[in-house]
Amino acid sequence: MTTPASPISAVRLLEVPPEYAGQRIDNFLRTQLKGAPKTLIYRILRKGEVRVNKGRIKPDYKLQAGDVVRVPPIRLAERDEAAPLAQSLLERLEAAIVHEDKALIVLNKPAGIAVHGGSGLSYGVIEAFRQLRPDTKDLELVHRLDRDTSGLLMIAKKRSMLRHLHEALRGDGVDKRYQALVRGSWPTSKKQINAPLLKNNLRSGERMVEVNDQGKDALTLFRVLRRFGEFATLVEASPVTGRTHQIRVHAKHAGHAIAGDPKYGDEDFTREIRELGGKRLFLHAYSLRIAMPDGGELHVEAPVDAMWAQTLERLSAS
Repeated sequence: MTTPASPISAVRLLEVPPEYAGQRIDNFLRTQLKGAPKTLIYRILRKGEVRVNKGRIKPDYKLQAGDVVRVPPIRLAERDEAAPLAQSLLERLEAAIVHEDKALIVLNKPAGIAVHGGSGLSYGVIEAFRQLRPDTKDLELVHRLDRDTSGLLMIAKKRSMLRHLHEALRGDGVDKRYQALVRGSWPTSKKQINAPLLKNNLRSGERMVEVNDQGKDALTLFRVLRRFGEFATLVEASPVTGRTHQIRVHAKHAGHAIAGDPKYGDEDFTREIRELGGKRLFLHAYSLRIAMPDGGELHVEAPVDAMWAQTLERLSAS
């Protein structure tokens, strides 16, 4: 029995409403073409098949209210073909919510779950929440966490909140703090790492970041929380800028790699932590202070998981 081909959509002309003004065209297409791989979106942009006001545009073009976007015919699986995610995963993510109101969800994302599908993954947190909140049409990630990083992740339920938080992230309206278990004794006097970061994509498609004068400015503030002799230190890391893998690369640059980091870590240190039961990346987004649109402030904190807590207990006893 042959599987019927996915239907090909017709050409669509979409007028950009005011609430989408300022959004990049590639991100706009991702919201309009649910389930479309990023590679497809960038291909139709590159080939000029997407037009704005009848003209070709680049992926970083920022939309204006009233723009008319031509979306070409593309083949997509029907929306109701999306395989429902395991109920156990949905329940785990529902239980991970630490704050929810009419415009915002904040959850304590478990380590090992990607924030979105892609790169061989059929789903992530955002796909799961679109199943959990099917009546909320504008669910979008406000920011990202690496798959192996746990902790606080914001999901906007309204376009107005998404725009507000993006502006807040570009300024000083969001204070994000992480905990990280690093190798060795972090000096109390080392309060910041200010080192530019350059992003490279290897032939394998893997993304790597390095300290390089040709990169973008990057600043992370550090504070010692707890010491485990000369072997390890629990630090607080506050990224002032928001570069890819910033805390992980800055920690390595300082000579204190994060435990369990497969890209930038220290193999011997990671092995010793794993022997204590710590089989994860020890980076956790534990605190968020958010300037809200009404002028108030939302402060949320997220506890570490049992594996993290038990590993630290065994470290202190060793």
